[in-house]
Amino acid sequence: MDPALRRERFGWYSYDWAMSVFNTSVTTVFFGPYLKEVADEAVGEDGDLRLLGLTVPTGSWFSYVLSVSVVLQVLVLPLTGAVADRTGRKREMLAGFALLGALATTGMFFVADGRWLLGAVLFVLANISFGAATVVYYSWLPDLGGPDERDAVSSRGWAFGYVGGALLLAVHLGLFLSAESLGLTEGQAVRICLATAGLWWGTFAVFAVLRLRDRPVREASSGSASGFRQLAATLRGMRAFPLTLWFLGAYLLFNDGVQTVISLSTTYASEEVDLGQDVLTGAILMVQVVAIGGALGLGRLAARYGAKRVVLGALVAWIGVLLAAFSLQTGAVAQFYALAAVIGLVQGGTQALSRSLFSHLIPAGREAEYYGFYEISDRGTSWLGPLAFGLTYQLTDSYRYAIVSLVVFFVAGFVLLALLPMRRAVLEAGNTPPERL
Repeated sequence: MDPALRRERFGWYSYDWAMSVFNTSVTTVFFGPYLKEVADEAVGEDGDLRLLGLTVPTGSWFSYVLSVSVVLQVLVLPLTGAVADRTGRKREMLAGFALLGALATTGMFFVADGRWLLGAVLFVLANISFGAATVVYYSWLPDLGGPDERDAVSSRGWAFGYVGGALLLAVHLGLFLSAESLGLTEGQAVRICLATAGLWWGTFAVFAVLRLRDRPVREASSGSASGFRQLAATLRGMRAFPLTLWFLGAYLLFNDGVQTVISLSTTYASEEVDLGQDVLTGAILMVQVVAIGGALGLGRLAARYGAKRVVLGALVAWIGVLLAAFSLQTGAVAQFYALAAVIGLVQGGTQALSRSLFSHLIPAGREAEYYGFYEISDRGTSWLGPLAFGLTYQLTDSYRYAIVSLVVFFVAGFVLLALLPMRRAVLEAGNTPPERL
């Protein structure tokens, strides 16, 4: 392999290492339950939040905040991709968005004493920055591997992310469990965990950006049009690739389910199953460790059976996880860990292989723009799932019904993906299909 390409691949893997801590320590483990505690402190355990004339239960607040951040991303992310493709300045854009998100995450240290609105604003800013940086990051994938290499490259990147997330989460778990002996309250320990996640993200993002390369703007993205005009042209042009849009529709559905389970599983486990923060953090840490092997293992299966078949099998496993979660007994630590292990096995492979599958469906020169639409429903940025979860809880006052309501996203996504003729979709996008799809 060319040494320059090897160096660049390592830099690309390293950014997944950098950013994954936002998903693990912030979105998945600490911030949702902590924001609820901050909100409860402000209004009392039996009170509701009041904002813009609306009444919001504290139990639904984080899911609504997550949804709001993604509604804003619908505007920001495709435009980010259009600017990245038109200017070719991907390194600068990746660095800028990553550092902005890292600063907002570090600022979560100051979310205390009932400052639930500050927490919401910082999370929205961090999540938008996270999504925008990821759009630019994903757009390098077609440049880092040929059609038959991308499943492996994408899977390795995801595995790097799980290693980084697991390492820092292990430190956070130790800090949280040792808070009393260190003279800290649980809230102070959580604030330190949030701040150090931001510092980790920013520090390793710099390391990654220094190893990535900008490339000349391709003809499809050249010209003097503004980002808005290029985005409008892309939206019009996407109609010429209906099978690419078909894949996006399937991905939007099943990935909404994946991201909602990842983002709100700790809320479900703590509020409905009555598990403590130490159990939840330990389970998420286990997921990270198991997912390293899961991402690499499913990547190898894709080389043998094709990425589409492997993703479909993983979606069946996700449906089984939700049905089992609905029946999870209160205080059942072993059952919860068993479910977490299954999630770890399929989580990384589902996302890594979906990312590489989509790379085959993008017209050359439009990578960042198309990944802008892709990212709207990726990595904790889904909005339909959290909205359905929050509304179901508000209507039923049951987290069990809220979690099982997500089955519909996996079933609908499975059906759409199963019916998609992938090889024809790749050819219609003007690309060479890999040997196995």
